[in-house]
Amino acid sequence: MKPIQLISPVDGRVYAERMPLTPEAAEAAVARARAAQKAWAARPLDERIALVKAGVAALNAMKDPVVEELAWQMGRPTRYGGEFGGVNARTEYMAGIAAETLAPKVIEDSAAFRRLLAREALGVVFIVAPWNYPYLTTINTLVPALIAGNSVVLKHASQTLLVGERLAAAFHAAGVPEDVFQNVVLDHATTEGLIRARAFNFVNFTGSVAGGQAMERAAAGTFTPLGLELGGKDPGYVRADANLDAAVDTLMDGAMYNAGQCCCGIERIYVHHTLYDAFVEKAVAWANSLVLGNPFDAATTLGPMANVRFARVVRDQIAEAVAAGAKPLIDPARFADDGGAYLAPQVLVNVNHKMRVMMEESFGPVVGIMPVKDDAEAIALMNDSPYGLTASIWTEDYDTAAAIGAQIETGTIFMNRADYLDPALCWTGCKDTGRGNSLSYLGFHSVTRPKSYHLKKV
Repeated sequence: MKPIQLISPVDGRVYAERMPLTPEAAEAAVARARAAQKAWAARPLDERIALVKAGVAALNAMKDPVVEELAWQMGRPTRYGGEFGGVNARTEYMAGIAAETLAPKVIEDSAAFRRLLAREALGVVFIVAPWNYPYLTTINTLVPALIAGNSVVLKHASQTLLVGERLAAAFHAAGVPEDVFQNVVLDHATTEGLIRARAFNFVNFTGSVAGGQAMERAAAGTFTPLGLELGGKDPGYVRADANLDAAVDTLMDGAMYNAGQCCCGIERIYVHHTLYDAFVEKAVAWANSLVLGNPFDAATTLGPMANVRFARVVRDQIAEAVAAGAKPLIDPARFADDGGAYLAPQVLVNVNHKMRVMMEESFGPVVGIMPVKDDAEAIALMNDSPYGLTASIWTEDYDTAAAIGAQIETGTIFMNRADYLDPALCWTGCKDTGRGNSLSYLGFHSVTRPKSYHLKKV
């Protein structure tokens, strides 16, 4: 076996490398997780909640090195301070609803019958986490899984190898048993082999469509439940009654934040023709105000993409679109674009749905903008996508947003906001975005199973 290397996008050097576990060592780790799970589930719920919250508090105490490591690993500017706001909010919410959500639902408790529906931990939960929001995406499943009484095995992306180590160190320091939460380094073959061997009771994967397909193939015939969040091509729609400045600021931030490397980032924008010219003008000015540079520089608002190969995909999409008639409105010469991981932002007009940049996930700092004549055209274009994660509608009327949202094939409808996860609402998608859900009370349902009790006295 060869080491897994983490190439830093900041300077192209090998920032970290780890040897993956052998298949035998990986099987032993899962066996320890399974052996430890029953005792963990037998602990009082309040105790599990307290230990999980203490683990997150211990992670917060590591904020300075965590933020620095994130910049080295995947390029996010240090000025944004990591992912602690979302980590803390999601942990607090899920911990707060745990007792009510996991409590048995009593149907009858009489002299003759006691009937109830309980929820029981699944067993061993396997989290395969991505690099773009490496802490947040892990927390989404880790917190409810541990609180519900599961043991957890975490495999992080090679681009963020150190994140799993930080999480494990924090939770172990807080008192979560080492076998109950394990961070492992695995290659693809060993990962798929474990799933194929029914090593886990639930697999949560966040990543590419191809990666999700590999997970499904490995799990075929095992009946192992899968949660798959496979990205998106999320649209924004600006109606004639929209607040133009607010729409530009939020949608462009949704398109460019984290160098566009957001699962629910805005990748295509449809604007009512009466606002189109003004929107485009303001969007170009917004993009030109970004500062592309070293993520450790306090002035930097746009860091490098996480890997040179990710930037190459975006450059290829832009070049193909321009060759097909699209018009780029941003001059890369204004930015410190090095032809590698440091990629200038781009706004494209004269685009259409024959272009890859409007149909395939870009996952970079590029957005295409199209005019539309009415709601019907916008809805048709928003639905003309293989993905369905979120859609952002800009209007001043709740009922209009809800009526349009009801016609869009997606997991979340936003009105006058974008690129945000509300822990009280289910995070889910449809079509090639995947299946399953996290957060909200349904997030606990993903990591537990129902168990019915029908008890009769005679």
